[in-house]
Amino acid sequence: MIDREALPYRPCAGVMLLNADGRVFVGQRIDARIGAWQMPQGGIDKGEEAEDAAFRELEEETGVTRDKTALVARASRELFYDLPDELLGKIWKGKYRGQRQHWFLARFTGEDKDIDIATAHPEFSSWQWADPAHLPELIIAFKRTLYEDILAEFAEHLDL
Repeated sequence: MIDREALPYRPCAGVMLLNADGRVFVGQRIDARIGAWQMPQGGIDKGEEAEDAAFRELEEETGVTRDKTALVARASRELFYDLPDELLGKIWKGKYRGQRQHWFLARFTGEDKDIDIATAHPEFSSWQWADPAHLPELIIAFKRTLYEDILAEFAEHLDL
């Protein structure tokens, strides 16, 4: 039996990337058995600033370089999610109970041709621009509240 309360949260950062039409980039996870979509996000390396990690992850997962973005906002607080019991101890070498995340909102200033999910270590099998209001419906159930929190953090910049 794993003691959930004894495990820390994995430090992470993510980017909500908006195109000129106010739609959000989401990728379908390559490792998911069900249609699990998400925004670019990932771990913060030791000594790395959250903003740098977020934009590094964006580039690693989508090919979008920082010069093709304009930072709009940063979430006012860290956001959290817990892994469901069936995943606890099975991912991230069993070291974490979930994630604590720093989120950034950025405007995509490039063109769709600048997006390339066929990266060195691909995480997405496909991608799309989604209506922000539909994000909670696209995400895997245990991250739904997290995505609702992200939308609330950036609501003043979104057409909801």
